[in-house]
Amino acid sequence: MATLETSAETAAPAETAEERTSLKSWFAVISVAVGIFTLVTAEQLPIGLLTSVGGALHVSEGTAGLMVTVPGLVAALSAPLIPVVVGRMDRRFLLVGLMTVMAVANLVTVLAPNFGVLLASRVLVGVTIGGFWAVAGGLAFRLVQPAAIPRATALIFGGVAAANVLGVPTGTLIGGLAGWRTAFATLGVLAFAVLVALLALLPSLPATRPVSVRELFGQFANRGVRAGIIATALIVTGHLAAYTYVSPMLQQVSGIDEDLISVLLLGFGVAGIIGNFVAGAAVAKNLGRTMAVIIVALAAAMLLFPLLGKSQAGGIALLVLWGLAFGGVSVSLQTWMLTSAPDAMEAASALWVSVFNLAIALGALVGGLIVDQVELITVAWLGGVVVLLTACTLPSLRNAGKAGKTAQ
Repeated sequence: MATLETSAETAAPAETAEERTSLKSWFAVISVAVGIFTLVTAEQLPIGLLTSVGGALHVSEGTAGLMVTVPGLVAALSAPLIPVVVGRMDRRFLLVGLMTVMAVANLVTVLAPNFGVLLASRVLVGVTIGGFWAVAGGLAFRLVQPAAIPRATALIFGGVAAANVLGVPTGTLIGGLAGWRTAFATLGVLAFAVLVALLALLPSLPATRPVSVRELFGQFANRGVRAGIIATALIVTGHLAAYTYVSPMLQQVSGIDEDLISVLLLGFGVAGIIGNFVAGAAVAKNLGRTMAVIIVALAAAMLLFPLLGKSQAGGIALLVLWGLAFGGVSVSLQTWMLTSAPDAMEAASALWVSVFNLAIALGALVGGLIVDQVELITVAWLGGVVVLLTACTLPSLRNAGKAGKTAQ
């Protein structure tokens, strides 16, 4: 009996230690998610502050729009370059360093005496977005147990949807009440808090091996990665071509009052958060089927808009479907890339982030050219058709799906 009691007493501390380790791992995941939230908010916050920034620094709204364009293009370049340049640097210190750059960039924005200096700070924002996202996308595989990877990945990418729902509107509100410099100062404080959390919560994350230029370009020989890149380009380009103009579509096609648009876009963001976590759970069971559902639902929301979106109820219903479907895109595509290249996760993730950001810029550009030349609703047709073409890439997911199940 004494032996049993001793064994039980000995086992208890071990179990408690395991629970503490698991809890710290989840806090580490949350810190990365908040980091992603900070990055996406920083990238998109100028959208709500263009008029006030342009007026204060004496530039047109079109010129002020470079605050959004420049970080996206820089992120597309920095995503594949940073993993190559930093070599074997511990990824924990890399993420902390990048978040430090984000904090400094926002400080420079706050103090910027002219638009040139402010734009230089946005270059630093782009560097941080590309580098941080490229590394953070695959961290779930290193921070939690295999069975928890889908939930952890969904949580990390939940930061993207949360930025759209909470970050950008809140930052815009702060800018309206206290000035645009205060909004960026608040973002800088958040970035500093995140870097402290990353330093405290992340374990040592030594590079398994440095990413080389050869390995980076070698990913194009991987059928799964190649198909994932094509799928990313098609889905994000199609989505952005139409979504960039969803506000005028809701007004002109569905007859919804302009005063309700902000509420509906908030609903789109909430639906996106739900879609993100639903997809995160679904990819654990069948990645290919999850992607197929997302593609069909996303394409349907756009293709049916000119028909069913002519009523207010129809327009709102399709917007919610659109949000649910696109909310699952990031976590599903990231899982696609990582399971297609389990031995080269950083390289595959870096390429994915680069293509994702380029597709954002391309989608908005293509949509703008079409809207200027033909009827507004044409962008909905175009976006739906482009997304539907992604179905051609799904056969390559058979092996990726098997790899994903094995990893779990």
